Amino acid sequence: MSGAEPETKMQFLYALRSKGVTDKAVLNAMEEIDRGPFVRGIFTDRAYEDMPLPIACGQTISQPSVVGIMTQALQVNPRDKVLEVGTGSGYQAAILSRLARRVYTVERHRRLVREATAVFDQMGLVNITTMTADGSYGLPDQAPFDRILVTAAAEDPPGPLLAQLKIGGIMVVPVGQSDAVQSLIKVRRTDQGYDYEEIRPVRFVPLLEGLGKDG
Repeated sequence: MSGAEPETKMQFLYALRSKGVTDKAVLNAMEEIDRGPFVRGIFTDRAYEDMPLPIACGQTISQPSVVGIMTQALQVNPRDKVLEVGTGSGYQAAILSRLARRVYTVERHRRLVREATAVFDQMGLVNITTMTADGSYGLPDQAPFDRILVTAAAEDPPGPLLAQLKIGGIMVVPVGQSDAVQSLIKVRRTDQGYDYEEIRPVRFVPLLEGLGKDG
């Protein structure tokens, strides 16, 4: 968070802890990755507040505490290969890049891919691969993944993504049939199948199939 004043940084990290983000590695990653460059236009002065903000293509950048809770639930290890479905602003992928060996992030809007890639380059984050694709199908060519994070809500955890998870792997996904009622679900793949754990209520944009109109 090089762009933030020390006092702002302290308030930011305090807000994360107070909302339940306690994992030291996650907090360190969120301290290192400045949210400022991922927020544009009239909302730039609100980059360090714990709130979701609008970005291009009708999408949002999630509130930092939700990013922290999702990242914490994912339990990323330094050797992990991670798939993120829904690049959005790129903020979540940037944080994952500080924790994992490699991050693949997929987005249906070309404009968001271009803008996120420019910020990754600016920050020197070389272990992120960004691509325009329909994320609901995952990335079969790169599967299996140690960890999968979905940043849009599905009615059920998508089958193609579950199939691309390694045995012992973890997926975190918002699940719900409406904008109002969604639960953040942690899925762990075992030899016998899948274990599901409900983490907390959330609100995310829906997971849509196909490419965006600009894609």
